[in-house]
Amino acid sequence: MKIGIDKMAFATTDQYIDLRELATRRGVDPNKYTIGIGQDRQAVVPPTQDIVTLGATAAAKLLTPALAKRISTIMVATESGIDNSKASAIYVKHLLGLNDFVRTVELKEACYSGTAAIQFARGLVAFNPQETVLVIATDIARYGLNTPGEVTQGAGAVAMLISAHPHVLAIEPTTVAYSKDIMDFWRPLYATEAIVNGKYSTNVYIDFFLQAFTRYQQLTGQTLADFAGLVFHLPFTKMGKKALEGLLGDRTDAVAQRMRQQLHASQVYCRQVGNLYTGSLYLALMSLLQNGQVKAGDRLGLFSYGSGAEGEFYSGIVQEGFTTALNDIAADLKTRHQVSIDQYERFFNGRLGMKSADRQFDLSHDRRPFVLAGQQNHQRIYRRQK
Repeated sequence: MKIGIDKMAFATTDQYIDLRELATRRGVDPNKYTIGIGQDRQAVVPPTQDIVTLGATAAAKLLTPALAKRISTIMVATESGIDNSKASAIYVKHLLGLNDFVRTVELKEACYSGTAAIQFARGLVAFNPQETVLVIATDIARYGLNTPGEVTQGAGAVAMLISAHPHVLAIEPTTVAYSKDIMDFWRPLYATEAIVNGKYSTNVYIDFFLQAFTRYQQLTGQTLADFAGLVFHLPFTKMGKKALEGLLGDRTDAVAQRMRQQLHASQVYCRQVGNLYTGSLYLALMSLLQNGQVKAGDRLGLFSYGSGAEGEFYSGIVQEGFTTALNDIAADLKTRHQVSIDQYERFFNGRLGMKSADRQFDLSHDRRPFVLAGQQNHQRIYRRQK
C-alpha cells in the first residue's frame, strides 16, 4: 500500500519587503543578500497574523467537506509555539470547523519536526488506511532587527494531507535519521528571537546531509543517478547549494547538472518568502514540482534538518496527477504588496510576543480569512473572517 502526501498547500502573509531595500537601509551591499545569502524578498508579518492563522489558511485550501470528515489527526509542527502547554493544533481545528473527534498535537525539534510529523502520520494511516492526517508546518522566523540573521527571517505555512493512495508523493520505506546534541541554534523559553551560530550551523547542516545520504545509499544500494532531484531544507537558498556542492564536488556530468538545475527550481519560492523553519523543505518540494523538470514515476530525495540537531534523508516517488494536488503558489505571491522598511519594523515590534497585557488589534487592514484579534485575560482571540 502506498502512503504519502496526497495534497499540499502553502500560505504566507500578503506583505513583503524587498531585501535590496533592507540592505540599503542596513548599509550592506545588496549582493550580500541576493547572491551571498540567496534571498530576494521576505514575508512581513502584521500583528494580526501568527502561526495559527497562517496554518489554518494553508489547511483551508486543502479541505472539502468530504475530506474534512476523513481527518483523524491534526499535527502542527512548529518552533514558534504560542503556548507552553496548549497545542496550536487545537486552535487550528476550531478555526477550520472540524468535528471534536479529531486528535490534535504539536511537535517540536527546530526545523525538523515537519518531517517527524509526516513519518508519524504514515504510521497512523498504515494502522487505519481509511483515515487522513493533516500535517501543518507553520512558523515565523525571527532573529531581531539589524542583526546578522535578519536577512534569513520569513513566515508561512505548508499544509499536507497524508493518506493512502496519495496524489503527490508516495514515501518509500527506507529513511535515515541522524541526531547529535549540538548548540548551533536555539531559543530559550524567555526569548522571542533565536540565538544562532550561523557558520557553525551551516557546517553541521552539510555534515548531517552527507552522513544521512551516505547511510541511505548503504541501505538501499541507490546512487545519485537514481534520483530525478534532491530537495533540501532551505532556511536561505544558499544553504541548499552548499550542501549539494558538498556532495557533487567538481562533478560536471549529466547527473550533476540535473541536480543543480533541479535545486534552482526548488529555490524559486523560498527566495520570495524567506525562512519557514519547519515548512522550508516542503515549500522547496512544491517549488520543484511546479518549476522543475519532474514527472510521475520520478524519485525525489528529501533532506530535512533541524538545529540542535537532527537530520533525516528519505525518498518518495512522484505520483500521477500531482500538478492538480498543489495550490498555485506563483499566483498567490503575485497578490502580495510591498511595504516600507519602517512599516516592517513597526510590525516586527508590534507583535504579541511574550507580553501578558490585554491587547486589541485593528483588523480593518487585514482581509485574510483567519486573524488574531488580540489577547484578553491571557487568552489569544482568533476570528474567522467572511
